[in-house]
This record gives sequence, structure tokens and C-alpha cells, in this order.
Amino acid sequence: MKQELEKLLTLAQDAGAEEAEVYYSRSQSHPVFFEANRLKQLESSESEGTALRVWRDGCPGLAVAYGPVDPQALVEKAIALSLLNPPETPELNESRTQIAESVGKTIPVETLVEVGKKAIAQIREAYPEVLCSGELECEEDQTILLNSKGLHCEHQDTAISYYFGVEWIRGEDFLAVYDGEYSREKINPNQIVEQILQRLIWAKDNASSPTGKVPVLFTPNAATMLWGTVIAALNGKRIVEDSSPWSQKLGEQVLSDLLTFSQDPKLIPYDCPFDDEGTPTQALTLINQGKIEQFYSDRTIARNLGYAPTGNGFRPGLGGYPTPNLVNCIIESGEGSLSELISQMGNGLVIDQILGGGPDISGDFSINVDLGYRIENGEIIGRVKDTMVAGNVYTILKQILALGSDRQWNGSCYTPSVLVDGVSVVG
Repeated sequence: MKQELEKLLTLAQDAGAEEAEVYYSRSQSHPVFFEANRLKQLESSESEGTALRVWRDGCPGLAVAYGPVDPQALVEKAIALSLLNPPETPELNESRTQIAESVGKTIPVETLVEVGKKAIAQIREAYPEVLCSGELECEEDQTILLNSKGLHCEHQDTAISYYFGVEWIRGEDFLAVYDGEYSREKINPNQIVEQILQRLIWAKDNASSPTGKVPVLFTPNAATMLWGTVIAALNGKRIVEDSSPWSQKLGEQVLSDLLTFSQDPKLIPYDCPFDDEGTPTQALTLINQGKIEQFYSDRTIARNLGYAPTGNGFRPGLGGYPTPNLVNCIIESGEGSLSELISQMGNGLVIDQILGGGPDISGDFSINVDLGYRIENGEIIGRVKDTMVAGNVYTILKQILALGSDRQWNGSCYTPSVLVDGVSVVG
């Protein structure tokens, strides 16, 4: 494959390109689906794509091919597209070779099926009236990046993901609980099953919603809504555009001093050795005890800011340019367990699942609670329904009362529970 990609670079230069870059991505997976307590289907999927970027007379052209590639046709398309674009400065890494060791281990489909059956049986042993669904998948990914300056980066990994959903229908009352995990080598859903069963226990009874401004505890499942806004505000592209409220606040206190927000690209299972521009990823402390220490960027944004690239240039797809994105968002944990945080609240609301999208860069949100629980005298008394919470992310993250010690992965965000004060709740 490397030889085929090098051929593309040679053809591009022969066609008049001063600089060229080729990005190759391939993935193969075998998902297993369960529905209504039974195995529904097995699938096998494979995707392969090649993206070629060229600069001819300083003008960029980007062409993409999926599956087998006709090198000459792809080069001609990229050159033709460069005629339609204004000049830009090529952002290519210098000559370097980084071939990362292959990580992860393949799990047979038969094992995925047995694990899924066992997990569903555990749930239905405690709650035989519920309907369970699930998806388990083992995926192999390969990435190769070459450019005309002599850069050669390559890595291959195997990952396992599994999630389960439970639907509980009681007359006109409908409850849905979801949880899952992403792993590098192990597959052990016992913790996921235990968390689902605990939520079914908490939701056994319904309770009226608290109203007004009350303490709210966001579990790791729901807290990611808050971090999405923080990630956007720290994006170097937003800083260049001056669209982030923190554009002029480097070094200033912007959030609670309980909050430290960082990136660790070596943390399993979402470890990543280099970005889609071939820049090595690195550990970053972005917010330290509430103060902004730095922003993250790709090569173009770093040049505009006058900073060194942080290794955060990732493609949203083969047909797009690299743009700043984080690897492994890490929120430092506190000392209290989830039950200890609940006991600290006195009266309030626990939010575990939300409906709809999160806030935008302004931080304002008004969301429906999909799964939440009312707290009275430091104890969960039941599930709340028809409840909405509203506020501003930047404001409530200045009002953090405590962070939990219960960090979990939610996507590529490693977050604890977050207890905040003064969130508006409408029942």
C-alpha cells in the first residue's frame, strides 16, 4: 500500500504539483446486534478511502477515491480542482517516519454473541419484564499518511465497543436506560450491567420534579454536555475567529478552581500517536484550576496564532481539511463517590441522560431530562418525568460544589460526576 501511495505523490509532482499529501484510511468491523432480548443480526463491513491534496502554483486541490484507486484519474481530478481555488500556504510536516506499533486484539464474533447473550440474561434475571437491545463490535483501523517532503506516518489499531439498552414499559410509563463502553482488548460488560440495574432500581418509583434553582448532579453520562462547550471555547480556530468568549482570556480565571481540564493522547483506549497532519500528539493542560493555560490547534491555526502546533489537526472526513479537535478530554476527579455526592446535595436533581442537542458556543442550554432522579434529604426517592433544565455552561461551571471520584469514559471524554449549584429546573 505504501508503494501505491508513493506512486500517487510522484504522479502529482509530474503533473506540476509543487507539494502533495496523500492520506489513506481503512476500517473493517463485525458488529453483532441484539433486539427484543434476542440476537437479531450479524454484519460485516469494510471501508477504504484515499485522499490526495496537491498545491499547484500555490493553489490547493483535494480529491478523494473510495475503494480501488485509479492513480492517474485521482491526480488529474486534484489538479483540476486546484485551478478553482485561491492560493494558500501549504501546511506540510517535514520529513519524518513514525510507524506506531499495532495495538489491540481481535475478538471473535462468536465471543461477542456469547457476551451479549450473557449480559442480557443478567439484566432479565433481575427484571424479566424489560426489553433489552445491544450492539457489540470489534473494529480494525489502519491509517497511512505520506507527503512530498518525505513524511511517513502509519498506525493500526483494533478496538472493541459494546452498549446495551433497556426499555421498561409500565402501563403508560416508558423508561429507557442506556450504557456502554469502548475498550482496547478486554470485553467485560459486568460493570455496565450493574450500572443499568442500579438505574432501574432508582427509577422504580416516580417522583415530582423539584422546581426553581436547585443543586444538580450531572453523572458522567450527562456531564459530557458541559465539556462540549468547553472544548469548543478552547479551539484555536475559535480564537482566530474571535468567536470564543475566551479569545482574550489566556491566563485568566474563567471557571471554578476545582476544574482542571487536559488532554492525554496516550491514555487507553482512545490513544492516538499522531494527528491527521502527521504532527505527534502531546499531553496538554488546557485549564488548570479554572485558569486557561493554552488552546489547541492544527498547523494552520498555530501559524495564525504564532504558536507551535499542538498535534490536534484531525479530518472530519476524507473530503475535508484537518481542523482542530481534541484527543482524550480529561477532567481531573474529586474525592467523593456518586453516593457521597448525592448525600451532600440535601435536595436537588440527578441528571443521567438528556434529550436533544447540547449548548452551542454561547453556553446557553435548555434541555429535556431523559433520565433523572429527585433527591430529598440526600437520598434518591424516584425518577422525574417531564422535566427541563436551563442555564449557561460557563456560569454553572463557576458554581461547582464538588467533582466525583467516579470518572468514566463517555465517548473520548474521561469525566467524573459534577455537582453544581443554582441550575434552573422546570417540572
